[in-house]
Amino acid sequence: MRIHVIGAGPAGCMAAIRAAENGHDVVIIEKNAKIGRKLYISGKGRCNLTNSADYRTFLQNVVSNPKFPMSALRAFSNEDAENFFTNAGVPLKTERGGRVFPVSDKASDIIDALHRKLRSLRIGVVFSAELLSLNTSEGKITSVITSGGEFFTDHVIMATGGASYPLTGSDGKGYGILSALGHRVVPPVPALSASVLDGVYDRGGKLIGSDTLPFPEGLSLRNVRLNAVSKGKTVRSEFGEMLFTSSGVSGPIALTVSSYVNRLDSSDLVYVIDLKPALDEQTLDKRICGEFSSSNKAFRNALAEFLPHSLIPYFCAVCGINGAKQVNLITREERKRIVSALKNMTFRFRSLAPLEEAIVTAGGIDVKEIDPRTMRSKIIPNLSVCGELLDVDALTGGFNIQLALSTGYAAGNGVGNL
Repeated sequence: MRIHVIGAGPAGCMAAIRAAENGHDVVIIEKNAKIGRKLYISGKGRCNLTNSADYRTFLQNVVSNPKFPMSALRAFSNEDAENFFTNAGVPLKTERGGRVFPVSDKASDIIDALHRKLRSLRIGVVFSAELLSLNTSEGKITSVITSGGEFFTDHVIMATGGASYPLTGSDGKGYGILSALGHRVVPPVPALSASVLDGVYDRGGKLIGSDTLPFPEGLSLRNVRLNAVSKGKTVRSEFGEMLFTSSGVSGPIALTVSSYVNRLDSSDLVYVIDLKPALDEQTLDKRICGEFSSSNKAFRNALAEFLPHSLIPYFCAVCGINGAKQVNLITREERKRIVSALKNMTFRFRSLAPLEEAIVTAGGIDVKEIDPRTMRSKIIPNLSVCGELLDVDALTGGFNIQLALSTGYAAGNGVGNL
């Protein structure tokens, strides 16, 4: 069979490789001048290609439609992915949290390994050819129309990616093309995204806008807890590291939280940071009382025992306490404000950063219309869909690339053997 794979990311490459191994004549059509453009920037250029988590833990890290990739992950697991790249000549290492990287810390080694495999299987790649449309006749795809010409086909595997990082080729155009063929598209939204905040609430519950009190941009906070609260209920709570940006927050725990709030009403959402999650309010109050009662330090200097230096001016403004005030003159009411701010620094959420800046896309082709074992469309018999184009997304740590590899493998295998 003549198989055309649209997109040369990890899903597309793996789909092409598996289809070729099954004896098909495979051609990849790629809009860029090289394969794996998005892989080059993954893991900050190091390419966190998978995660060593066990099957159950892996699925717990899938946010949208976690049951859908179960069959694909069994057919091509994270262990299979590690073996694939090791056998392709790329030594791997496992770091904190089960994150798997090439020993070289170079994403290019992963891409080169895919390139070698494509060449060894004589898989053709048409570069700089943008998909324009899919021609159909009697409910089946007959040809692929691209900026580089028309390709007659027996089966098409769509692996064009989501809508994040459009400069890498993931511009979301695949949604419109598949929608025109009758597929439902779950509206794409950012996932693993920075959050834009309007400002912080002061001691009286009044919002201090970020224009009045700029965020401490560049400040990294470790061992803190971030709670996303909607209508008085905590919808997600994460412990770890986060980062202040010029417009809000980012970093590991903020990125994770973003994947759980991306479809919530932003008008009812606040972010609450617990700067001292290991201490309850009573214990924290006792510690502050002990530190302050016998000292004549200025408030801003005494706070160095509790907070990073660059956060102190911001914290003083939130508490409404003059940083020059001697701590042995701090009143009980002021001490309550300090404890409250340390345990519940509350920010008004505005939005997530734009979709094109997100690490991955949530939303995409409705998985109810795709066979989870083969990735074949239930609407067009000679069409398969895989990778980020599907309405499946996961947390950081190598899970998303593994999903691309597994669903790509399932799509290539699902075309069938000769």
